[in-house]
Amino acid sequence: MKIADIPVDDQARVADLHGLQILDTPPEERFDRLTRLARRLFSVPMAVVSLVDTKRQWFKARVGVDACETGRDVSFCAHAILRDDVMVVPDALEDERFRDNPLVTGDPLIRFYAGCPIRSPHGHKLGTLCLLDTIPRRFDADDQALLSDLARMVEQEMVAVHLATMDELTKLSNRRGFESLSQHALSMCKRLGKPASLLYFDLDLFKQINDRFGHAEGDRALVAFSNILAANFRESDVIGRLGGDEFAVFLTNTGAQETATVLGHFEQAIDLHNQISKRGYDLLYSVGAIEYDATGHDTIGDLMSSADALMYQQKKRRREAS
Repeated sequence: MKIADIPVDDQARVADLHGLQILDTPPEERFDRLTRLARRLFSVPMAVVSLVDTKRQWFKARVGVDACETGRDVSFCAHAILRDDVMVVPDALEDERFRDNPLVTGDPLIRFYAGCPIRSPHGHKLGTLCLLDTIPRRFDADDQALLSDLARMVEQEMVAVHLATMDELTKLSNRRGFESLSQHALSMCKRLGKPASLLYFDLDLFKQINDRFGHAEGDRALVAFSNILAANFRESDVIGRLGGDEFAVFLTNTGAQETATVLGHFEQAIDLHNQISKRGYDLLYSVGAIEYDATGHDTIGDLMSSADALMYQQKKRRREAS
């Protein structure tokens, strides 16, 4: 086994990492979602956001991996941060650096590794977004480009932590965070030729909840609606509170028919909540659903505008019918 060399800028690199105050923080959905997305896109059993500290690598997000950290001396990622591009190990048993590594000879029995460096705003390589498999794999240039794009999303999410892109009340992404993450997800769907859809929600009669029951109860209603959103959409979908009583969901690899099915399940979940909550009011909403169309949607903002218009039409029809 070969222990990775220490980068020449390691002292500044580690100081930059510690300055982010992200080490040993609780799991965050924004990072967990990206590892789940990476695992699904590449069909691997394990994906990790790994940060290389002085003597350890610590996992900010992981899927398919039980450990939350390992020693830096056995870390594949400690080798990966020495490079500027993606490091690929097609078969660890055939690589003299790793063939007798305890992570190869024992759990999690790594045979394949691909890791793209994650950089800080100052340019220091803090760790990697990496993929792991228990069987050898090939990883071509297109795969490496896609992994690099995902790593850039991780970098943006790290920056976003400091740019307050999370809604404090609901713990969902706020408008800025939602647009940023969704735009990247849309770009990947475009590249892979996959469908995508966007849902734009607006709570109906929300002002009446605030006026009748008070703003604390209004906040409770917003949190309840957010929790139902999070529980009924896929782990890889992007969910955000856009402001006030408006929410949006961006669904990757999802066309109009599947979106309609998902909305049906969501409506059932809302109905069940209204039956059992007994708060003196029901959660009611209007929603606009739009499928991505390359001829009319250049950006996530275009999709949001189209879905918002459809939502408003539904809300208007309901008002006229009441």
